[in-house]
Amino acid sequence: MTASGREAKGEGTHASARSRWRGRQAVNDPDPQTLTARSAEHARRRPDQPAVICEGREVTYAELHRRSNQTAHALIAEGLRRGARVAYLGRESEHYFEIVLACAKSGTVLVPVNWRLTSREVDHVLRDSGAGLLFVESEFLPVVDRVRPDLPSLGRVVQLDTPGSRADGFLGWRAGHPDDDLDPGTGRDDAVVQMYTSGTTGLPKGVVLAHRSYFTLVEHMSREEVDWFDWYPEDRSMSCFSALHSAGMGWFLVGFAAGCTHVVMRMFVAEESVRRIRDDGVTIMFAAPAMLRMLLAEPDATRQAFTSLRKVTYGGSAIAPSLLRQCMERLNCELAQMYAAAESGSGITCLAPAEHRPGNPKLSSVGLPCPGNEVRIVNSDGDVLPPGQVGQIRARTPADFIEYWHQPEATKKALVDGWLCMPDAGYLDDDGYLFVLDRLDDAIIVAGQNIYPAEVETALAEHPAVAESAVVGVPDERWGQAVKAAVVFHPDRRATARDLMVFLRGRIADFKIPTQYDFVESLPRNPTGKVLRRTLRAQA
Repeated sequence: MTASGREAKGEGTHASARSRWRGRQAVNDPDPQTLTARSAEHARRRPDQPAVICEGREVTYAELHRRSNQTAHALIAEGLRRGARVAYLGRESEHYFEIVLACAKSGTVLVPVNWRLTSREVDHVLRDSGAGLLFVESEFLPVVDRVRPDLPSLGRVVQLDTPGSRADGFLGWRAGHPDDDLDPGTGRDDAVVQMYTSGTTGLPKGVVLAHRSYFTLVEHMSREEVDWFDWYPEDRSMSCFSALHSAGMGWFLVGFAAGCTHVVMRMFVAEESVRRIRDDGVTIMFAAPAMLRMLLAEPDATRQAFTSLRKVTYGGSAIAPSLLRQCMERLNCELAQMYAAAESGSGITCLAPAEHRPGNPKLSSVGLPCPGNEVRIVNSDGDVLPPGQVGQIRARTPADFIEYWHQPEATKKALVDGWLCMPDAGYLDDDGYLFVLDRLDDAIIVAGQNIYPAEVETALAEHPAVAESAVVGVPDERWGQAVKAAVVFHPDRRATARDLMVFLRGRIADFKIPTQYDFVESLPRNPTGKVLRRTLRAQA
C-alpha cells in the first residue's frame, strides 16, 4: 500500500498516537489500570471526542464519564454494596455502556443477559448471579414479569428508556444524583464483569472477569513492541459481536482503554454493518467468520464501502479457506485472527496480518501465543505432548478469569496449576503455531480413529454449492460411529450426497468423509451464534 493509501485508511498519525498510548498514565487514581481511572483520564484528555456513536447519536468522553458517574451514585443510593451483581437485559445502546462503567465506578459487577435467551435461561442467569438490580428494555419486560416472582434477591427493576427518547425510566431514575468522580477502592484484580458462557453443553456458568482482563493484552503487546495489534484514539471501532457477549465486551473495553470511538449497532444486521462501516468511517472491526460471509453477500458490500477499514480481526470459529480468500480480496485491509475464550479474558493466540498471504500453510492455524501468554498441548494424563501430536489445549495468560461464580469445583477443574484447560483439541507445529481441530466433546471416533468435525466442514465449504455445514457422529453398529453432515446450500445451487462424497475424495481421508447427509435450510444455533451440534446429534 502506498503512503497516500495508508493515510486514506486513517494510518497517517498512528505512529505518534502509539507513543502517546504507551506513555499514558491516569492522574490521582490509586490504580490506573481500572476502568474507573481510565474513564476519568479520557474525560480530561479528550472531553469532546465521541466515545460512542449509536444510530447517529454521539456521546463524548466527557458526557460518558459524567453520566456513568451519575449512574454509579444512583446504584450506591440503592444500597448496592461493593461486589453486588447488577444485571442488564436489553440491546446495546449508549445507555448500556454508561451502565458498564457505572458498575466499575460503584464497585458492583455487571451481569449482561443476552436478550435472545429463553425465559428459563434468563431465570437461571438472574438466579445464579443473585442480581440485586436489573436494567431492562421495555421489549423484554414480559420475560422479567414471568420470572421475577420467584427471584427473592432481585430488588429494583429499572426500565430503560428507548434510545433517543426521554421516557420516565432509566433517565428519571438516575436524575438528581451527583456526577462527581467516585473511587470504589477496586484494583486491577477485582471483579468488574460476570459473563455467562454460551451453554452449548448445558446451563451457562458465570465467568467472573477482573479489570486486568481488559488491560493486560495491550500492556504486553506494547512491552514487546508488537505493532500490528494497535488501537488509537483516531480509530473508529466496531464489533459485530454484541457486547453482551464476552468477545464483544472485550473488544469494546480494550478499545475504550485506548480511547478510540466505538460505533454501536443495536444488533448485528449485515446490511446495517456495511452502512455503518461506510457512513461512520469504521477503521477497525471484529467479527465472526459467519458474520463476514453475510456482510460480503450484501449488494452494497463493494470495495468502495470498505475504504475506511485498515484492519479486520476475526475469531469465534474456524474460517473456510474460500471465505478467507474472499475477505483478503474484497475488504482491502489487514486481516488478523484471534483465538480466545470467555475464561481467558482476552486473546490467547493471534495470527498476524503478515501471515495472511495466499498459499501460506500457517493460514489454517490460529497463530502464535500473544505476548505474555503460553500454550501447551497435553494428553489425558496431563503430560505435555511434543509438536505434531494432538491433545487438549491449555493456556496460561495474565488475563485469565477469576472463577466460575459459586462453582469452586468447576473452577478447580478449569484452572490446573495456573493453566486454563480449553475444551478444544489441537496441536502445535515445530514453529509454535497452534492448530485447533475442534471441541474435545465433538470428536467423532470411527473404528478407533479420531475425526474432528471442523476439518470435514472446512473441506465441505470448498464445494461451490455449500454455504455452510455441521458434522456430527451418529451411532453405527459396525464402526461405533458414522460421520453425518447437515448441509445448507447457497440459494441458487444444489448438490447430491454422491456429488459431495466424490468431491471430498482426495481432500480428506476416506474414513473422514460423511456417509450420511441431511440437506437443511439452516443450522441450529445458540443465542451467540454457535452451531448446536448436540441438537443435530439428538435429531439423528
